[in-house]
Formats: sequence, C-alpha cells, structure tokens
Amino acid sequence: MTMTRPGTRDGVGASAQRPDAAAKVRGDFVYSSDLWHDRMVWGATVRSPHPHARLLSIDAGEALALPGVHAVLTAADVPGLNRYGLERRDQPVLAEDLVRYAGEPVAVVAADTPELARRAAELVQAVYEKLPALTDPERALDSPGVHEGGNLVKHLRIRRGAVPEADVVVRGEYEVGMQDQAFLGPESCLAVPGEESGVDLFCSTQWLHIDQDQLAGCLGLPKEEVRLTLSGVGGAFGGREDLSVQAHACMLALRLGRPVKMSYGREESFSGHVHRHPARMRYEHGATRDGRLLYVKADILLDGGAYASTSAAVTGNAGCFAIGPYEVPAVEIDCRSVYTNNPPAGAMRGFGAVQVCFGHESQMDKLAAALGLDPVELRLRNTVDTGSVMATGQRVEGPAPVAELLRRVAAKPLPASGELLPGGTSNSTRADGLRRGVGYGLSVKNICKSAGYDDYGTARVRLYAQGGEVYAEVHTAAAEVGQGLVTVQAQIVRTELGVEHVTVLPADTGVGDAGTSSASRQTWMSGGAVRAACVAVRERLEERAAGRILSTAELLGDEDIDETAVFRHRRTEPLDPETGQGDAHVAYAFAAHRAVVDVDPELGSVRVVEIACAQDVGRAMNPAAVEGQMHGGIAQGLGLAVMEEVVVREGRILNPSFTDYLIPTTMDMPPTVLDILEYPRPDSPYGLTGVGEPPLLSAPAAVAAAIRAAVGGAIDRIPATPEAVARAAGRLG
Repeated sequence: MTMTRPGTRDGVGASAQRPDAAAKVRGDFVYSSDLWHDRMVWGATVRSPHPHARLLSIDAGEALALPGVHAVLTAADVPGLNRYGLERRDQPVLAEDLVRYAGEPVAVVAADTPELARRAAELVQAVYEKLPALTDPERALDSPGVHEGGNLVKHLRIRRGAVPEADVVVRGEYEVGMQDQAFLGPESCLAVPGEESGVDLFCSTQWLHIDQDQLAGCLGLPKEEVRLTLSGVGGAFGGREDLSVQAHACMLALRLGRPVKMSYGREESFSGHVHRHPARMRYEHGATRDGRLLYVKADILLDGGAYASTSAAVTGNAGCFAIGPYEVPAVEIDCRSVYTNNPPAGAMRGFGAVQVCFGHESQMDKLAAALGLDPVELRLRNTVDTGSVMATGQRVEGPAPVAELLRRVAAKPLPASGELLPGGTSNSTRADGLRRGVGYGLSVKNICKSAGYDDYGTARVRLYAQGGEVYAEVHTAAAEVGQGLVTVQAQIVRTELGVEHVTVLPADTGVGDAGTSSASRQTWMSGGAVRAACVAVRERLEERAAGRILSTAELLGDEDIDETAVFRHRRTEPLDPETGQGDAHVAYAFAAHRAVVDVDPELGSVRVVEIACAQDVGRAMNPAAVEGQMHGGIAQGLGLAVMEEVVVREGRILNPSFTDYLIPTTMDMPPTVLDILEYPRPDSPYGLTGVGEPPLLSAPAAVAAAIRAAVGGAIDRIPATPEAVARAAGRLG
C-alpha cells in the first residue's frame, strides 16, 4: 500500500452493533406500517370466502355511495397484465372469472380512513357460484386441474446407482403440517404517484427488483417508472418474496393520483402471504447389518396450494436433500408439488429441506432401533465429508465437518432435571410421571441460488473526504429483513477501506439488482459485491497515490471516488431431467442438533428442556449476529415440532391469529447451547458460509426424536400434538 489508513473498529469478525438496534429497542424504528403522507388515502382488500368458485359479478354501488370512499377496483381495472408470479405468472392481481382459494383478492377499495376502507370492502357485493374444492394433495394428480394443464407443478426424479438387497430394511410414512412465517410486522406499503410519471412504492419485501419486474407488467408501465424503496421490514422468513399489497396499492394510487397506504391486520396477513408447504413423505432405507446405508427410496408430495409461487424450486430442494447429509450408494427419489384449492404455499426458511429432514432423520432413528445401534453411532458411520457424493452425483468440494458437528452436540453434558414441568403454569403435571428423552438431528442445505440460475449481487461504494475526515457510502438493493445485512455491509467497508464513518443508504431500485434476501445468500452475494466495489475504490486510491505516502483524506481532496461492482458465484448447472444428476449447487451448509425433552405421557404435554446446535459458518462475519440467527432458527424449529400449524379444513384457515396459531414465547424457549465452527470456504468472500437457515433445519427432527425416545412410540407427524404424544405413549387407543 502507498497510502496510510487509520485502524478501524467493528470490521469483519467483530460483533459490531447493529445501527437499528437502539431504535428497535426503544420502539422508534420506522417500519413500513408507520409510513405516512399528508394526502394519502387507505386501501382495503375484498377477498373471496370460498376456496373454489366462479366469480359471477361484483356490485360496488353501496360501497361507493359512502362519503369518503374514492374507488373500488376490480380485475377489469388492472392496467397491465392481470398476472404475476415468481416462477410462473399464474396468479391474478384480482380474480377474474375464478377464485382458487379462500382469501383470494377480488377487489380493492380506497377511502379516507382505514376503518372506512374496511367498511366499504364489506359492502362490496360479490356473487359466486361455488365449485367443488380440491383440498387433498393425494387426489390432485388424478383430479381436474385447478389450472389448465393439470395439477402437477413439478416432479423431480433422482436416480443414482442400482438398488441392492439389504440386510435390514425400514419403511416409514411422515407428515409435516403447514407452518406460517409468523413475522411480527404484517404486510404494508405506501404507493405515491410520481410527480411526472410512474409510481414510487415504499414497501417491505425481500427482493426489490423482482417486485419491480412483476409490478411493471401488472401496471402496464416501463420498469424504470416503477421505483421501489425498501421500508422497515418486521421479519420475513420467505413470506415476503411474493407480492401482496404492492400491486393493489399502486393501482389505487395511479387511478386516484394520490398516495395510498395499505396495511393488513393479522387475520388478513394469514391469507395475504404464502406458507410452508405441507408435506407427505414415504421412505424406505436399506442397510447392512453393521449399519452402512445401501439405498434410500423416497416419495415426497408437497401441497403447493392454489398458485405456483416458489413450489418448483422448493420441490427441487426437497428432492435434492431428501437423503440428508449421508453417503448413500443408491437413491430413488420422486418429489412432486401439486396445485390444490388450499392457501398458496411458497418460500419459508429452510425451503423444502426442513420437511425432508424430519423424514430422513426419523428413518435414521428407526434404522438404528432395527439394528440395535445408538442413533449417534449410526449417523457417524454414514455422514458425508469433503469429497463425498450427494444424491445428485455432485461432490462436496468445500468443508463438510458433519461428523464433528454431531460429536460436539453429543458430547455436551446433559441438563439436570429442571423445575419447569410440561404442564405449564397450571401445575397439571406430576413430576414423578415425567419421561425424559434425548434426540438428534443432522441436516444439509444448499447456499445461494442453484441449477444454472444467474445469481449475482450489485453494490456501489462512494468514498469522500470532508473536514479532514474520510467517509464512505454503500448503496445496494439488498433487503435488510432483520438478519443484520446493513451491519455486515458496513463491516466490510471498514475492513477493506479502513474507514470508520460508513453509511449504508436505503435499499432501492436506483442501483442494480441484489437478488433475494433468501437462500442464505445475501452476505455471500451482496457482501461479495460490496467487497469488490471496495477493492475497485482502493485501486483508484492507489493510482492517485502514485508511490506517495499520503493519508486517504489527502488523496481524496475534493474529488470523491465512486465504484459499482457486480459479484457472481461460480456457475451451476440444471439437473438432468431423467436422472436428477448434475452440479446444481454452489455450496452446502450443515448443522447438528440435540434436543432434550420432558414429557408427561398422560397429558401428552412436552417441555423442551434444552437444545444444542453446532454449525459450520465458514467465517463468523459478526459472531453476535450468528448467535442471533441460531437462536431464531432454533425457536422456529421448536415451534414446528410441537405447536405451530396453520390448520386448514376444506380449504379454509381455521386459526388466523396469534391466539390460535401458537408460536414459542420466551417461556417456551429452553436454554440453547451453541457451537460455532469456522472452516473457511475457498470460494466465498472471507471464506463465509450462509448461516440463516441451517439452525432451523434439523431442530424439529431432533425435538421429535427426543419425544419419540421419551414415549417409546411413533412420532410420524409434526407438529406433535398432545393427542399424538399421548397415543405414542400408549395412553390413547
């Protein structure tokens, strides 16, 4: 270096404080639901009460007669293409002739107040002819199509090796219920007509540019006239990848020439976003007498609901990781997703790998019992390592310390008997009737986009001097959804440029695409782009220095340096459609969990006493943030294991509230014991590995295994209800 740089704090590897932390703790942070404009009106949605019906007519006369109601728009008012979707443009902005799920939008209303908008929405008269609803995914493949062309969304077929005779064979059927992302901030946005043309949208989302692309088509506008800025996001977990309020608010704003705000209540939010795919799985594992896996067969069915959303990609993930992080010479996997008239399913943290993890780990426990082996020992005899071959024929090229992860959680001291009992505050459990169980789970998932997708991130970095101090600005379109991405971007700039004063500008579509805040990819991809932009800035500084030893401020003078960089990972390829073989994934991430539970077999109640998690993160960019991700993932996994399920009957959600849809509270969360391993990758920025999803993946499987160990019976469905637990314990017929 030929320029001098001051030392910096809070660079890569430090537990830098989040810039939004204090505001969120104080309640001062501005979320999208806090947006305001002096001239704004409020939007509300009219939704179908039927899971499947023909929409015969809509009469808005009574609603429009209310003073202060400004507009009621229907499908006929959509200015562009009345279709959107992440993978297939199969979902209408507003239903035209058919509604395909209960809660589908059929009209939108604008009024002076939110209460008036909701009242007007109730007065819109929609006339329906009810049609038979297809709600059983098992029937979907042989039933009339929810859409033209049939109900199969995707079928992934994986075949590798010849299935041999096995000494021991175990079979099982497993189910995973529908889980909600349960983010605390419901969908909301503010759409403002442009001063000259187009529309400015301030919204909470996971991918600004994909929203822009879909909205431009729906609104009949060039993309550059649909300008998006990220507003404060109250959690996401996959549920904000799809459009929700965005198109409706923009339509109303353009029609009225006034700002329009839309904000869902909790009940509407359950209808307004996708959920985790419910899964039904059939497995067969064959092994030698000494516990070596010979083959795995799996048949997996995912209920995609009424529209495609990300079902094809989730199917790909579920199929690819259906055998888990194990060496298996022969595999036969069929993974399908289907359309039904149930609420749409789509992205949720874990993205298909969570469901199959419960399946393959339940099978490993069943196989261990059949062989008379300890469940940990059976897993250790079969774990993958660097150089191993996955189900798709792809070799594991990066670190794969799966056995070490498992050994670490298994070696943790077991907790002592706790004072908290499964019966909760009612003290309905007798301590002398408790049964304790210990269970394990191993998991694997891909990081970043796969199968030939052109995955990239874009970042702009500006360096300037003012008053003798050096400042940097970072501008990306990467969505901060609570994962700490803003913090990491600033850490990278401090590390690469030696600058203390770093401002991360609001994410918007004024800079190049950053891709989605999902697939555990943003730190890798946008972080890589920020680093590349910093390197370009540093090279410009070095050119200015020309061998002189000067401070950065002196080199900058009155002229700033501004560089934009695009970062891509190595290329991947699509899987062969017949065999499912191919190098489809950039990288793999692994985690191990051990759960300890106390169970009251009479009540079927469960108290999770402790969860241990070990995870390889490559490089802990911000150790405190990594721990936070691990705690959050464990909480969502615990929820799926014992309490969280969107209950759907005949296509209708029966529990659309946090009164009836239960999520873990601080009273439900057990102590967690974390091991963060750092085995740097050779092909990623700073050697990092994505950390957001692995801590969730095998947590439900480990909790279910612990319950199974406690009661001695089958737990083949999650969440494990008290009735199911009591039945497994032999206390119910």
